[in-house]
Amino acid sequence: VNSLKEAEEKGQKRRKANFMWRFKRNKLAVVGLGIVAVCIFIAIFANFLAPTSYDVGNLVEARQPPSWSHIFGTDAVGRDYLSRMLYATRTSIIVALGVQIITLSIGISLGTLGGYLGGWVDQIVVRIIEIATGIPALLIAMFIMGLLGHSMWNVIFALGISGWVVETRITRGQFLAFKEREFVIAAQAIGASRFRVAFRHIFPNVVPILAVLLAFQVPAVIFNEAGL
Repeated sequence: VNSLKEAEEKGQKRRKANFMWRFKRNKLAVVGLGIVAVCIFIAIFANFLAPTSYDVGNLVEARQPPSWSHIFGTDAVGRDYLSRMLYATRTSIIVALGVQIITLSIGISLGTLGGYLGGWVDQIVVRIIEIATGIPALLIAMFIMGLLGHSMWNVIFALGISGWVVETRITRGQFLAFKEREFVIAAQAIGASRFRVAFRHIFPNVVPILAVLLAFQVPAVIFNEAGL
């Protein structure tokens, strides 16, 4: 048993090292992470970075071109464009991350149930995916927004409830692929519980793929948010 635990720990360390090595070699991924980090920094410190209030205008300075006092200029009522952009970045990041929390929670739950348990459970999950795929996600989000009204939290809920299909498909596919691997069969043979096998042995191998998906989904969520 001790040797098995040591093997598990070594395997986890090896997976983390391989993931970090591949990530560092991918220049686009590093640049993308840098951009996301800058956006998160702006979102957190928008109050301190904004030169003026984002919602208070000054008609005397309306429609000003870019200058040292207003780097991006001002709008029709004299509000500073830079300040408004910084605060808008905060809203977009909050919405994008909030939506991803919902979609990943639903997708991982359904994908794990279907991919690992299989049988009639998997058939139900597949039917749910097919039904959800047949209805445009943005249309569902617009319907929910029509019922709940317009607010940032309603946007997060609407986009999250309607956008979990891709996460579910990927999680299910990975569990179907990994549950027949030798290390999973060995864990089952020594009496490991289903929960332990699923989340201790299989799920860590799914995380890197979901991390890549997250990088693609965040900008997609921001575009959909703008459409609402």
